[in-house]
Amino acid sequence: MIELQNLEKRYTNPATGQAFYAVKDLSIVFPDGEITALLGPSGCGKTTTLRMINRLIEPTGGRMLIDGQDVMAQKPEMLRRHIGYVIQQIGLFPHLSVAQNVATVPDLLGQNKAQTAKRVTELLGLVGLEPGQFAGKYPHELSGGQAQRVGVARALAADPPVLLMDEPFGALDPLARDKVQDAFLEIQQRLKKTIVLVTHDIDEALRMGDKVALLREGELAQFGTPNDLVRRPESEFVRQFLGEDALLRQLAGLTAGQLARPGDATGLPQISSKLNVRSALSVMLGERSEALAVMDEGGQVQGVLTWQALEEAG
Repeated sequence: MIELQNLEKRYTNPATGQAFYAVKDLSIVFPDGEITALLGPSGCGKTTTLRMINRLIEPTGGRMLIDGQDVMAQKPEMLRRHIGYVIQQIGLFPHLSVAQNVATVPDLLGQNKAQTAKRVTELLGLVGLEPGQFAGKYPHELSGGQAQRVGVARALAADPPVLLMDEPFGALDPLARDKVQDAFLEIQQRLKKTIVLVTHDIDEALRMGDKVALLREGELAQFGTPNDLVRRPESEFVRQFLGEDALLRQLAGLTAGQLARPGDATGLPQISSKLNVRSALSVMLGERSEALAVMDEGGQVQGVLTWQALEEAG
């Protein structure tokens, strides 16, 4: 568990001597095994907050605890070796192969070479890159989506309990972004890491976050589940930031498989379990049907998506 207690980052304008806050009196608990999205407009302090957790930026006040241990009591380089870090620019070493990039942190920690090689193979498979095809490639031979997957694999290589992600999918085109996000959510279902994800994208926050921390001018505007923010905004700022179509945004982040329930699927129009709910609604209206058969990847019926389930979700 990560806990921020009255965290602040204060700067001083050298010309005027006036102090201003990038982050002010910020207290948040990031739950174990969940994704917490740090959301907010540009300049609200979300990236500064993330970088203080692994001490790329030093705080000027407050405390940061990971599993009850004060982050400031640890050497920064040792702290960072046990925290995975994924950034938008990926930061792969161009002169190293994919396998060598993924092995960077285990090699720094002096881990067994054979175990590291096995770990690299496992991780490449986990992020959807065939090891035999990709391990020997170099970064310039990869697409943006592939390189981002390598970045995720590298961050997971030393099996860190905490993963920090700074706009990790922002540079990808929409199709690649959706695919990498889907792959990452599947990985998270298996690994249950404690993840802090910085994003300015409302759709991404509502889709990826188990919890969302919405920041405003360095302070916490609201913290809760996506449903809390969408249905129970605590201020006009929260309501306006999410927008009038917040409910549709939230539905777009759900899949048919998530809302499917047991039922008789005989004769119903069929859709993939991975289809988002907004698209499923379009199919339902187009087919003039009050229910759809939701099929898994193997072509088997996973359940039934009903109009009632959509109403309850919406």
